[in-house]
Amino acid sequence: MSGKNGNPVAENFRMEEVRLADNISEGQVQVRTLYLSVDPYMRCKMNEDTGTDYLAPWQLSQVVDGGGIGVVEESKHIHLAKGDFVTSFYWPWQTKAILDGNGLEKVDPQLVDGHLSYFLGAIGMPGLTSLIGVQEKGHISAGSNQTMVVSGAAGACGSLAGQIGHLLGCSRVVGICGTHEKCLFLTSELGFDAAINYKNGNVVAQLQESCPTGVDVYFDNVGGDISDTVISQMNRNSHIILCGQISQYNKDVPYPPPLSPAAEAIQKERNITRERFTVLNYKDKFQPGLLQLSQWFKEGKLKIKETVINGLENMGVAFQSMMTGGNIGKQIVCISEASSL
Repeated sequence: MSGKNGNPVAENFRMEEVRLADNISEGQVQVRTLYLSVDPYMRCKMNEDTGTDYLAPWQLSQVVDGGGIGVVEESKHIHLAKGDFVTSFYWPWQTKAILDGNGLEKVDPQLVDGHLSYFLGAIGMPGLTSLIGVQEKGHISAGSNQTMVVSGAAGACGSLAGQIGHLLGCSRVVGICGTHEKCLFLTSELGFDAAINYKNGNVVAQLQESCPTGVDVYFDNVGGDISDTVISQMNRNSHIILCGQISQYNKDVPYPPPLSPAAEAIQKERNITRERFTVLNYKDKFQPGLLQLSQWFKEGKLKIKETVINGLENMGVAFQSMMTGGNIGKQIVCISEASSL
């Protein structure tokens, strides 16, 4: 593990071979893992103190866990049968596992047109985080000519949040990301009105050019200098959706990290809201949210992009890549194919 300060690397993870128990107990299922998720919040699980009460730290030399989806191969659980597809936020990083059936949620492949990995992305927690975050903290009202800016715009949440901003009525959506390729992807494939590469040129000038009437809604995935720059362009009574702060996750700072004094002064003076947002506080909105996301996807209104790496042995590689911006859309690891049922 990398401790509070430091960048995670693939070598922080190792693979072991173990034997599963021959028999499963009442209430348990044996599953074959299809897809596993790597996400920025996992960096917090590499610290002894994760900074939140709802994330337990990963333990040294114990199996790592996270979002996963798989298929039931054997069941002694009353509500789960062989062949059912199931998902969990605490799926062990194993090719096969014996799990408590009560901790699993059965999913309907129809919701994702058979793309099961989407349950770990757009039709799962990142999708819900984006949708509910924009709905609850964005204060978008259709027809009022609002401009939304998204940082980390080509990532799992950002790529969805910008599209959702448009779908809910923002007249202008601008993305900030770190490569020319990502900028092109945002504007040509996802319908963003403009995209800014923060590694290239003057970000303030580019923001002013692409947001001539200022910024009304800011979907923040990154924090740090980029966010300070966006806040400088925000309008009075505007809103920050605090989704993530990936630029700060390798440092020993509280969450959400404090703004710079200059940005904090602007925030107070212009009455900009910046409230902590935790999607797990909105469980009553999960079901309708997933149905809405699925409907938009099926109608072609929500484009879903993934970066897929194959093999359990590459979990560490995928995690390191995602933390350094190697992915476009959701970073997924394919452990085995559903078709080999």
